[in-house]
Amino acid sequence: MSCPIYDLMPCDMRRESQGVFSHIELRQLRYFVTVAEELHFGRAAKRLHMTQPPLSQTIFALEELLGAALFDRNRRGVALTVAGAALLPEARRLLMQADELPALVKRAASGEAGKLALAFVSSADYSVLPPFLRAYRAAYPQVQITLQEATSDLQLEELLEGRIDAGLLLPPLPDRAKGELEYLPVLNEPLILASPARLLELRGRRVADLREVPPLPLIIFPRAISPGLYDSILSVFHAAGLTPTIGQEAIQMQTIVSLVSAGMGIALVPQSVGNLRRPGVEYRSLTQSTPLVETGLAWRRDNTSPVLKGFLDLMREVAVGHK
Repeated sequence: MSCPIYDLMPCDMRRESQGVFSHIELRQLRYFVTVAEELHFGRAAKRLHMTQPPLSQTIFALEELLGAALFDRNRRGVALTVAGAALLPEARRLLMQADELPALVKRAASGEAGKLALAFVSSADYSVLPPFLRAYRAAYPQVQITLQEATSDLQLEELLEGRIDAGLLLPPLPDRAKGELEYLPVLNEPLILASPARLLELRGRRVADLREVPPLPLIIFPRAISPGLYDSILSVFHAAGLTPTIGQEAIQMQTIVSLVSAGMGIALVPQSVGNLRRPGVEYRSLTQSTPLVETGLAWRRDNTSPVLKGFLDLMREVAVGHK
């Protein structure tokens, strides 16, 4: 960003002054701003609780350092030069930022300010993520959150490489990650049926028996991406004595539900996905008992970020509320 006082200097003076601003003391800038506001060295010295000679010497040293006169001194009084007028708002800005540094450092050390990179599976977007983000934003308004929707397998890679701070994902964690990651269960929910509208003659009923569902292809997550969810879904069919035909695989819940809406098949999805409304899709609980689908939070064990600590403390409260 251009600095006005620097732009006013001749080219040769600019070259000589490179690095000069890193040597300017905040004390010099405070003295300069006070003189600029009073336009009188005597009053400025009194305001600064000092005598006039050292104040004048400090301003002169600053002018020498910058290579430009900041004040026009004559018998009629003191006035800012063009260079001094250009420096004044920049000096005020720097002093204001310097005054804010202690509070900024304190907020960062306590986790009240900083950055947090969070990834999440699509199903969390219909359950724990929105209310949690509202609560976290209210508690930590000065934390900048970067959100990234990603499948569990990609989140694990991002976590192990240290590119994200935490991830809402579907377990289990692979053995290679267990030594490096911590894990907190957040939500457990049953599976429900997502079917094309009017597929079932169950008007007014909120439950369905898989054995009564027409044998449409099954739309499901690829097992490589979420083996726990994949196996849980197939176990429901096997327990009912059914062997589904897998028609399509998709890596996002939105895509799975959209394919159901298009009449491409049926799906078993976590209960919270029922909050995702699509024309042509009906959700029903199953008469069959289903495994609970768990969503949990994972983070690196060696991540000591105060921002992450505050995030985890609040997420633990959310987890208790969803048990």
